[in-house]
Amino acid sequence: MISLVDVVREFPAQPPVRALDRVTLRVGRGDYVAVLGPSGSGKSTLLNVLGLLDRPSSGSYRLDGTETTTLRDGARTRLRGDRIGFVFQAFHLLSHRSVVENVMLAEVYRKSGRAGRRERALAALERVRLSHRTGFLPGRLSGGERQRAAIARALMGDPSLLLCDEPTGNLDSRNTEAVLDLFDELRRQGLTIVVITHEQEVAERAARRVRITDGVLVEE
Repeated sequence: MISLVDVVREFPAQPPVRALDRVTLRVGRGDYVAVLGPSGSGKSTLLNVLGLLDRPSSGSYRLDGTETTTLRDGARTRLRGDRIGFVFQAFHLLSHRSVVENVMLAEVYRKSGRAGRRERALAALERVRLSHRTGFLPGRLSGGERQRAAIARALMGDPSLLLCDEPTGNLDSRNTEAVLDLFDELRRQGLTIVVITHEQEVAERAARRVRITDGVLVEE
């Protein structure tokens, strides 16, 4: 599903900063991969490239067989909206909107049709076992529940790839386990998951682990 070959990402400076250094990574459909690395190692740059939020300076990135580096911006945006869901450390839920309304907003940003939007949001919340909190405001939820609401929002549109950036960074150990259990369940349902983390215990739940240091990626 994901094929990175000799991907380089440099940022202009004197001398140039090479955040990704000839990265090669293949992720199969239904795989669950953790990317480990300390702060400043290139994890966020890799996530931005995988999520089509940034372009490599050189190299190849194929997503579901499509070479993304040559796509125009509009085509990249459509591919990202169709195939990729994002989960972040900060939940990014609107405090004045209910849980179900926050999940529905995913389709507003994608400019999808309104017909059936609430039903799809309720189905996504059922998928993450949060259907008993649909009318609550985010402030009434635990940290784990807020992250599950954010995951439900990421599942709107039925993406094939879930990119997670430090998804347990704001959670205690009990809620961390609950979110990781949910990732296991989503993977069994066929979703491909890539988790960016600096926590070894989070990475150990993945099927594969790769480590990035100074922009260089190696399989563990």
